[in-house]
Amino acid sequence: MNRINSSIICMLLLFNIAAMPANAADADDNTLTTKQERNFIRNGNKLYREKRFADAEVQYRKALNEVPSSETAAFNLAASLIRQSGSADPNAENNPLQSAQQILGDLSKTAKDINIAELAFYNLGNIAFNQENYERSIEMYKNSLRKNPDNDLTRENLRLAQIKLKEQQDSKSNKEQNKDQEENKDQNKDQNKDQNQNQDKNQDQNKDQNKDQDKQEDKDDKKKQQPQQQGISDANADKILKAMENEEAATRRRVEAEKKKAAATQRKRVINPW
Repeated sequence: MNRINSSIICMLLLFNIAAMPANAADADDNTLTTKQERNFIRNGNKLYREKRFADAEVQYRKALNEVPSSETAAFNLAASLIRQSGSADPNAENNPLQSAQQILGDLSKTAKDINIAELAFYNLGNIAFNQENYERSIEMYKNSLRKNPDNDLTRENLRLAQIKLKEQQDSKSNKEQNKDQEENKDQNKDQNKDQNQNQDKNQDQNKDQNKDQDKQEDKDDKKKQQPQQQGISDANADKILKAMENEEAATRRRVEAEKKKAAATQRKRVINPW
């Protein structure tokens, strides 16, 4: 395996970018290089270490103009773009991070230098980690380890990403549970409200029924009282009638008795005149 070009800049940990040693190295036999290209890359690395990332970008682009297939210039260009992205929105169209991801994605698939492919995956994992896309971060770190299983730094980042993913999933699960609980609380409130309304309606209905029952009982009591009153009146009438009949009969008897007595007296006078 040919040694990685010494002018490559790689990201360590989470955007902690450090430069590789500045001494020149032999290029990949399969990669066309020129003295001008290497000069542009060295100039870019010097500017990069001075944190003049935009100026370094210019030098890397010049190196790519000189040799478009330069994997070293492409990788370093991605590193300078990442440094310029800062805290800007990664989804914004003008954010250099999108261009950097595109370059690293291409290098991870097409780089002939296995070390560059490894570092491309590694940096893609770091980018995904910082975006809290831990599933993609884990995938990228694993791909990087497939290129270089001995990279302890990548393995450490992989473990950290796995921990973060579990925390994220647990947090999401807790939020969903809390949401379900809140929804259940709302449903219970609605159910209790409906039950209370139904109870109020039932109470009102019971009141109305009780009123109707009271009215019906009053009617029944009146009906019961009326026959009793009518029965007493008839009885009294019968008694009065009988009393009157008895009185009339007694009167008739007295009258007849007096008539008989008067008739007897008259007959006596006629028979015994004096």
